[in-house]
Amino acid sequence: MADFHPIGTIHSPYTDPAGMPIQPAGAVGVRGTVEVLAEYADGLRDLDGFSHIILLYEFHRSHGFDLQVVPFLDSTPHGVFATRVPRRPNPLGMSVVRIDRIEGAVIHILDVDVLDGTPLLDIKPYVPAFDPRGDVRIGWFEKKVEAVSEHRSDDRFR
Repeated sequence: MADFHPIGTIHSPYTDPAGMPIQPAGAVGVRGTVEVLAEYADGLRDLDGFSHIILLYEFHRSHGFDLQVVPFLDSTPHGVFATRVPRRPNPLGMSVVRIDRIEGAVIHILDVDVLDGTPLLDIKPYVPAFDPRGDVRIGWFEKKVEAVSEHRSDDRFR
């Protein structure tokens, strides 16, 4: 099994999970930055040609997990793998954000829904031709998806 080490830090206006958006759809226009460590800065070459990136990060303030959870958008328990709650066996998160600009080893981003100081594990370019899927089912989210932009986090998943 690989050991993961942060390649940088995500900065945002959110210092506490309470009141934070639960997905980028609820954080439209929210500004943040991604500070990439100096030894990885050369890896940003050509990233400025993309409008969006996928950030992979550690839910560093989340501890422990339950296999059955009541997620933010519902009042019914679901299996943890059918949710996007931060308390998971491997506390990994991902967000698709917009690039505003890149200055050296700092990526200025929009639509950030991540806690300030979050350890960044990887960056991938968002490529619509690679990622879209037709005929998608979204399970229990089907009746909840419209509420995501208004819903905010609380501290039940720390």
